[in-house]
Amino acid sequence: MVLESLLNPFRAEQHPRTAFFLGFLYSSIALFLSLWIFQEQASMVMVFLTTIASIPLIYNTIKYEEKKDVSSLPERTLLKEHGKALSFFLFLFIGITLSCAFWYVALPTENINYLFNVQMQTITSINSNVTGFSVQTFNLFTKILFNNLKVLIFCILFSFLYGVGAIFILTWNASVIGAAIGNTIRTEIYSLSSFLGITSLASYSKVISFGLMRYVIHGIPEILSYFVAGLAGGIISIAVIKHDFGTRKYEKILMDSSILLLLSFFLVIFAAFLEVFVTPLFIGAFFN
Repeated sequence: MVLESLLNPFRAEQHPRTAFFLGFLYSSIALFLSLWIFQEQASMVMVFLTTIASIPLIYNTIKYEEKKDVSSLPERTLLKEHGKALSFFLFLFIGITLSCAFWYVALPTENINYLFNVQMQTITSINSNVTGFSVQTFNLFTKILFNNLKVLIFCILFSFLYGVGAIFILTWNASVIGAAIGNTIRTEIYSLSSFLGITSLASYSKVISFGLMRYVIHGIPEILSYFVAGLAGGIISIAVIKHDFGTRKYEKILMDSSILLLLSFFLVIFAAFLEVFVTPLFIGAFFN
């Protein structure tokens, strides 16, 4: 109850950047509790504890957005209002992601093996499926797009069935991306230290920038698409729970949610395009 009382939906939407620190705090507390109490299963328990801490605020925010849907606000204003909630969700996700990345770099290897075991298995599996010189660019784009669409559908389904069920999938993705960023930074720092000895602050800054840029360019629109889809599913779920089904209010909610789902679909396509065609260019320019 202490963690969930730190921020309310109205304050969250007015000051979305505070959600970054909240996400970092939630994840850090979950990380150390899981390592202390459930060491062997820490990689998944950490995700569950972070999700549990986030649920009250996410649920109340979605309820707040559903109330806006049944108001007399025009559609353009509604989308602008939803943008405030999405901004808050995104900062929360970034906080969780950077918390995982930070602790991946900072903690000893033994602790990392417990905390990010399942996440690293997932990263290895993804890399083995979507990388390699033999894969054509269009095939790679198609594979990434269909994988992202699958996650998008899960976000919609989980949000509709469980109200805020998408937060578990998004927290899981945050832990995977955080582990990937942390692993990239840790590996590059180790390489610099091994070959060059003690490196300058500028070298470490370059490594950290590379680790972030490798995932942030396409990661932000991709995760934003999942949040948009999760918000749409959650709004419909709450409307059904409140027995608005079949009323004129429900028709308005359905129209608004349909626009959000369409927006999420375009965002996920845009993110896949960035991942395949834009991110590699930035990485290549980074080393030149």
